[in-house]
Amino acid sequence: MFVIANFLNAVATLIDFVLSAYMWVVIGRAVISWVNADSYNPIVRFLYDITEPLMARIRRILPLVMGGIDFSPMILILGILFLRSFLVPTLHHLAMVIGG
Repeated sequence: MFVIANFLNAVATLIDFVLSAYMWVVIGRAVISWVNADSYNPIVRFLYDITEPLMARIRRILPLVMGGIDFSPMILILGILFLRSFLVPTLHHLAMVIGG
């Protein structure tokens, strides 16, 4: 059973890392949107391409653009923080229980 416990620990750690990195990408996208960056820049295109699918879904469900401010990055970051504080510890605890 220790193999499954180690696997769950590794998955939890990987999920935590990916969610943390994605949160910083979303923050970068929000900052880039404030400074009117060149839309043909490869970094700007990457940030847009990697974040727009989730942010578009959030905008479709909750159209919270008030006064020209788009709140979808903040809602996405809150969702990421929820997953990091709920899913990751749950997987670590489950691995601890399985491992004995």
